[in-house]
Amino acid sequence: MGAFALLVALFSMVLPASAFAQEEEDKFSMTVTLNSDQFFGFYPFFSGSYAVNDKFDFTFYGILWSGGTGSAWGNWTEFGAGLKFNVTEGVTIAPQIGLLGGSLLSSGALGGGILGDGIVPNLTIALSREKTEGEFYLGYYTPLRDEAPEEGSTLAYLHYWANFGYKFGSLVSAGLHFEHLMLAGGSNIEESSDVYQWFGPYVQFADPKGRGWARFSSGTDFVEANDSFFKLTVGMNF
Repeated sequence: MGAFALLVALFSMVLPASAFAQEEEDKFSMTVTLNSDQFFGFYPFFSGSYAVNDKFDFTFYGILWSGGTGSAWGNWTEFGAGLKFNVTEGVTIAPQIGLLGGSLLSSGALGGGILGDGIVPNLTIALSREKTEGEFYLGYYTPLRDEAPEEGSTLAYLHYWANFGYKFGSLVSAGLHFEHLMLAGGSNIEESSDVYQWFGPYVQFADPKGRGWARFSSGTDFVEANDSFFKLTVGMNF
């Protein structure tokens, strides 16, 4: 009886702790993607969220731009945090702000990499329903300091995209993608200019269990002297 009572007591302590651990685990999610396009090159991305309640989540994210073109921008890296609001079924809105390290914004990629290269307030609106999917992103990359040499300039960028697609089943979806990157100004730049304006279709293959996906987008670039665009993303959910 003594051993049985001890076993019951141990289970009474372990089971609630296990249930709490499972509950905490269910509140946390994370996504990691590997991305490649002809402007930014290769760049891994991660985003995580923790459900505070059924109305909103705490979020954090990071982009390792240094994997591609960012290696020439002082090992350009972005890390940020914010909130994600569950607006209605299948629709979320996530305002966030990121801090950048590198040299692209503060010195126009002419200096060494520094922490505080810039900040990026950004907004993501996501749609995921039974038959439809989509996303809108808007971010403004602005320098935090002026490290530009006399012959150079600080740089600020406006970056946004929108896509919308139809799910043909649990495996395949397809739609259209538009993306625009604009040089918005700088310490020695008086007028904004387009870096690229991409538009074209995408196709996506997703794990029906929600563990991962692969998406390929391609099409035209409306900016004069540019030709086409291509973007490949492979993602995993945890």
